[in-house]
Amino acid sequence: MSVVRISDDALALACGADEVAAAFERAGYKVERVSSWGMHWLEPLVDVDGMGFGPATPEDVAAILDGSSVKAIGRIEDHPFLARQQRLTFARAGKTRPLSLEDYEATGGWAGLKRARSLEPAQVIADVTASGLRGRGGAGFPAGIKWKTVAQTQGERKFIVCNADEGDSGTFADRMLMEGDPFALIEGMAIAAHGVGAGQGYIYVRSEYPHAIAKLEAAVALAAALVAPFRIELRKGAGAYVCGEETSLLNSIEGRRGEVRAKPPLPAIEGLFGCPTVVNNVLTLAAVPHILAEGGAARYAALGMGRSRGTMPVQLAGNIRHGGLFEVPFGISLRELVHDIGGGTASGRPVKAVQVGGPLGAYIPPERFDLPFDYEAYAAADALIGHGGIVVFDESADMGRLARFAMQFCAAESCGKCTPCRIGSTRGVELIDLIRAGGRQADSVELLPQMHNARKSARSREENLVLLEDLCETMHDGSLCALGGFTPYPVLSALRNWPGDFG
Repeated sequence: MSVVRISDDALALACGADEVAAAFERAGYKVERVSSWGMHWLEPLVDVDGMGFGPATPEDVAAILDGSSVKAIGRIEDHPFLARQQRLTFARAGKTRPLSLEDYEATGGWAGLKRARSLEPAQVIADVTASGLRGRGGAGFPAGIKWKTVAQTQGERKFIVCNADEGDSGTFADRMLMEGDPFALIEGMAIAAHGVGAGQGYIYVRSEYPHAIAKLEAAVALAAALVAPFRIELRKGAGAYVCGEETSLLNSIEGRRGEVRAKPPLPAIEGLFGCPTVVNNVLTLAAVPHILAEGGAARYAALGMGRSRGTMPVQLAGNIRHGGLFEVPFGISLRELVHDIGGGTASGRPVKAVQVGGPLGAYIPPERFDLPFDYEAYAAADALIGHGGIVVFDESADMGRLARFAMQFCAAESCGKCTPCRIGSTRGVELIDLIRAGGRQADSVELLPQMHNARKSARSREENLVLLEDLCETMHDGSLCALGGFTPYPVLSALRNWPGDFG
């Protein structure tokens, strides 16, 4: 009898995967719960001997079993969405049971750690450096340089901290990895620990990810003997977006207020509990086992473009027909990602804008969709790759309102440590309301008194626009961290590309 495989990923569960699995079990079939393939528009996706059916409902079970289902997609691995990818970090996606040590080892698991422990720590760091791996959390800092700094800094204790506080809009790759392939993250952390001489690791997970937390707790317990003497503990965040910034995260682990620290000192020199600390995000650490496997560093470095090496798990979200995870070497264009792979908008209307890099990323218009997915190319265009999230908007989007949301979001999530972020974002909301009002009611009734006072100063619309640009410059240059520093990206990109949406 065939084995039916259905994901137990959080998105699949939200779409009814448990109910579909129960229907197959009632029909007498064994059901294995596996990781997600990342084709989210097809969830719950049913795998019967490699053939896919989705999105499935309990009512589809009979037709799937008798071969008459209209939801058949053919052989899953041959699907165009998967066939165009080059999966390294997500090589096991859809194929293995997340908490099966047997499945993990049978698909190359622990090979990177075994080889790493046969090498001197300096050689481990050399391999990571040679691969060109850069932090996948947003800043794109070379991982090998960070590890080398920690290794060379004296300290009684050293730590490996995984930043799993995935809070950017349109991002879900960390969650998918933690829920679908948690041993890869654990192996990557253990390799990092060997390279820098750390004995303790922490995974800082946002509390909004209960399924990921449960998987990680179970995986850490199962793998404890395999990664010993290195130890890993989980820490749950309390929902503050700013704790995705590494120094705020360290404060939170220490039991302090989630507030940005001034740099220097860098966490690599004086991090968790004042000790040298590697802080990398989930995707960075999960790429390490492949790099440390035999020949992996050279294979990884051969992919990508310029200084952006290897692959990036791009996350397609928003108003898009084929949303999901698409892992590909750096260099692909937004046009390919949005239209050829994502299928355009789910609404069928023309694409108006794409935001790349979360709520602090720039809005990119269709005429710039040939921009290659590369850290330096995006930086030159005043944009961010960030965590690789892409959110698509159709022609109905109000870009002025979205720009206002960026300032409002920053005001709500600011830790309050620095004035440009704390005060600048609040004044930014007020300024955008003034600019957009133009005889119309403001977006925020609470701001009417401030608007009245501003009108009394007789500033023209043009003067307010100049003031908004000056404010953005101050926030960008004067904020302590990326929350205030990058908020100007969505605001200015919306203002410059869609001035008509500002009234």
